[in-house]
Amino acid sequence: MANTYSQIYIQVVFAVQGRQNLLQKEWRADVFKYMAGIIKNKGQKPIIVNGVDDHVHTFIGLKPAIALSDLIRDVKNNSTNFINQNHWVKGKFSWQEGYGAFSYSHSQIENVYNYILNQETHHAKQTFKDEYLELLKKFDIEYDEKICI
Repeated sequence: MANTYSQIYIQVVFAVQGRQNLLQKEWRADVFKYMAGIIKNKGQKPIIVNGVDDHVHTFIGLKPAIALSDLIRDVKNNSTNFINQNHWVKGKFSWQEGYGAFSYSHSQIENVYNYILNQETHHAKQTFKDEYLELLKKFDIEYDEKICI
């Protein structure tokens, strides 16, 4: 076969180090736009990047040319540098180690997009911890609650 064709949609969720509320509303849209640019520059499709003050959701159309772990490592490293260079946080900003990755079918794109778009409304009712544990359970992913969050 001469070409590679794929249809892989991944939602990736990761938190600020210590789940601190550091992503301030005044500048977090700039960070999310910057993250989307990293994803695009790596040859991937950033469907949406959004979050609240303590965590981020990215929804990516992933091509098999790059490992997801390499992509997320680059997104986290480069966005950390971007935040620190802009001095938006007192001290040094960093992301928590690890992430959650959840796959979806093409028919679920709109629902996942809307869910990520409405993070502020969603988190007025549910904590990040509860949301993350719900995702892990929904996708039947084994975890140790003591160390996963």
